[in-house]
Amino acid sequence: MKITVAVIYGGRSGEHEISIRSAKSIMAALDRDRYDVMEYFIDQTGKWAPEPILPEPGAQPEIDVVFPVLHGTFGEDGTVQGLLELADLPYVGAAVLASSVSMDKEMMKRISIERGLPVVEYVALARHELDPAAVSKRFPFPVFVKPANLGSSVGISKVHTAAELEPAMQLAAEFDRKIIVERAIVGREFECAVLGNDDPVASLPCEILPSKEFYDYEDKYLLDRAQFRLPAELSDEQTAELRRLALECYRAVGCEGMARVDFLLESATGKLYLNEINTIPGFTSISMYPKMWEQSGLQFSALVDRLIELALERHAAKKATRYSWRTL
Repeated sequence: MKITVAVIYGGRSGEHEISIRSAKSIMAALDRDRYDVMEYFIDQTGKWAPEPILPEPGAQPEIDVVFPVLHGTFGEDGTVQGLLELADLPYVGAAVLASSVSMDKEMMKRISIERGLPVVEYVALARHELDPAAVSKRFPFPVFVKPANLGSSVGISKVHTAAELEPAMQLAAEFDRKIIVERAIVGREFECAVLGNDDPVASLPCEILPSKEFYDYEDKYLLDRAQFRLPAELSDEQTAELRRLALECYRAVGCEGMARVDFLLESATGKLYLNEINTIPGFTSISMYPKMWEQSGLQFSALVDRLIELALERHAAKKATRYSWRTL
């Protein structure tokens, strides 16, 4: 009997177009002898087609498992995951808490620090309290200015002088009520894919070689000039440490299903820093999450199969949880 997979994609975030491209790749990889596919498209105003999934158990008996392919706000941040929890539907990827914590760069950093994991020095500011002068005194230039909750490098600026700081902060604040300013690391960029629930595994890492000063949205999706080294050219010890940190970060935020963990390797010190964790990484033709698993021996279609298996396993395990102490 076929498994019916509901793929949700599009969405209201700045990563709408990337979501569409990821979803098309995933749907193309689903073996139609094993799966029936239902599409739920969300346009940029938030309108669903067909109608939204109802937040009540049993309301969508035709759906066996949901594959959310919603990058960024209103999809990767725990909001859609909350809807699917209310609907009692199995779904691919991190649950509500891990999704929201991972999406919020400040919260991810706080938890990483609590676990003794290395993160770059930073300051978080609310939209209503932006103070470029105070930030200028805190860090040497250059610095990165980012929205706290967004992905695909949307709204991110590399700031070289005090004069550039305020416009960069205002830009980031257009995309979120909270922004992050952090010391810029001079060095190399790496990514590592993680897969699993209770016993996650890490892929071989890759190195990103941006064609611009940093790996921004244009470089990721429009220019097609960034280069990648897969596997990354690291020593065995560095590779083992990067994979260990990826798993530690994954566990620290309570992630399940999948995530891509991004790193910075500082040239001057040789120190690895966690940059961020992405709970719904890209699945486009150029996305590194599936490519890292291919390099590690797991092909794209098998990866999609495994993610669906993990979603069903987690949902089955949840059935052992009691939500009331009284017998109805």
